Amino acid sequence: MEPTRATELQTDVFLREVHQKARPLLAALCNGLYEREEATGLALLSAIAGESIFLLGPPGVGKSLIARRLKHAFRDGISFEYLMSRFSTPDEIFGPVSIKKLKDEDKYERLTDRYLPGANIVFLDEIWKAGPAIQNALLTILNEKIYRNGNEDIPVDIRGIVTASNELPPKNANLEPIWDRFLIRLEIGNIRKFQNFLTMITDVQDVYQDDIDPALKLSQAELDDWSQRIDRIDLGPEVLNTIQRVKVKLEEHNTRVGAGGDQIVVHDRRWKKVIRLMRSSAFLNGRPSVDLMDCFLLIHCLWSSPQQKEIIEAVIVDAIAQHGYTMAVNMNMLKKEVREFEEDVDREIRVRHTVTEKTLMIFDDEYLQLIKQDAQFQGEFISVSQFRDLGVEEPQVVNFYDADKNLVNRIKTVRGKDEHTVETFRESQSTIYSLATKLTERQETIVKKPHAVVQAYWDERYQQLSAFAETHLENMENDRPIEIERLESHLFVPPAYAEVVRRNFAEVGADLRGLLLRLEQLQFAYTNPEASA
Repeated sequence: MEPTRATELQTDVFLREVHQKARPLLAALCNGLYEREEATGLALLSAIAGESIFLLGPPGVGKSLIARRLKHAFRDGISFEYLMSRFSTPDEIFGPVSIKKLKDEDKYERLTDRYLPGANIVFLDEIWKAGPAIQNALLTILNEKIYRNGNEDIPVDIRGIVTASNELPPKNANLEPIWDRFLIRLEIGNIRKFQNFLTMITDVQDVYQDDIDPALKLSQAELDDWSQRIDRIDLGPEVLNTIQRVKVKLEEHNTRVGAGGDQIVVHDRRWKKVIRLMRSSAFLNGRPSVDLMDCFLLIHCLWSSPQQKEIIEAVIVDAIAQHGYTMAVNMNMLKKEVREFEEDVDREIRVRHTVTEKTLMIFDDEYLQLIKQDAQFQGEFISVSQFRDLGVEEPQVVNFYDADKNLVNRIKTVRGKDEHTVETFRESQSTIYSLATKLTERQETIVKKPHAVVQAYWDERYQQLSAFAETHLENMENDRPIEIERLESHLFVPPAYAEVVRRNFAEVGADLRGLLLRLEQLQFAYTNPEASA
């Protein structure tokens, strides 16, 4: 069933309210943090999307602080955090075994309250130091939100899992399955701007304190409602085409580097989770559909080593810059149809044929040769420039040259009645000389009006193409996409990427206006072929 206008308005109002809550909530979470806005925003986004985030960075750059601040975003939320070591046991993570259950009921179950399965926000530091037993249990929790407690599969209500380490998973440790579960991967370093550094080291604020306004905190009921609404966020053609373009380019990269190279491998499950993340981003930004700015989140979701990020970023930027709204408008197809229309009209109204004619032969780039000679006049050549200056009435003195271009005569001359002749005057006698010519071919075009039936068909074609282009141009100019109006204010994507989207949007508008002009010129050409000849 198509949504009614009233339903759409209600949705728009609701989304604005979501955005009006998400923005101050994120600002409050970042209070007291310096140059950690992106990391904090992505941590919040991953939690609302029900996904996980991995923070890579040296000790002391705020990885655990981000996780501890994140838990304050949720009302009545339970948090669990643990610093992994190679001596960590499942009891410390998932809870101790219930002695009573084991003794009275012969059941092997853990008491999970106040441990990871009973938490809403989880922070696991130095994740790669966890043993195989812990990692195996984490796999189903990360992917399916299920913890197997004894013989029972227990759903867990974990909103977000934040993991951190100062290193990537060792290649030979068989950690690929759990590494693949972390959707967002973000590098964190030291504070770069010196003023921020000075402010941070002199700030006496307790950044671990919960100073979030209770009205901004997210309730469980609210999150459940949001989760259903997030699944209904639209995906526009520009977004799907951009993802397809990125995927193709990454596959081309893998083919280029070969099996032994640094391939960027992204499996189907990760692509599906990326879509959920982008929908969550659009929702929290107050939009009913995912847009091109949301596509930049892919930069944090597709790399396996930091060296790959530059390649991935370049691929995404190129896909959006070259193919973003171009594909949404189906610009390539529209250009193709206009070009074919122009070719059809040109073939019909312009008849081209070859004309053979005599033209003067030019020697040494500046001389014309005389064909007829007599005993009194031995000259063979005149210059092209003097020939061009000749009239047909008033004789002018012309230099005549022999075969070696030596001056032999100066005689009064006019052009002959034949355009390829000259007439000389010596004493009382005149002589006509022909100039050497050659046969050349040239294309000549004759224009004609099209048949009335053909013109009627073209008029219909013109109206259809023009209406298509005008509709898209009107939508772009009058109903500008929301992200164009507030590109730099995206909650989770740095404003530096805004120019990529804006430039592609402007180029598509210019292309549409250019095609409309071509269509108008084309219509004038076939309705007034003589004037357009």
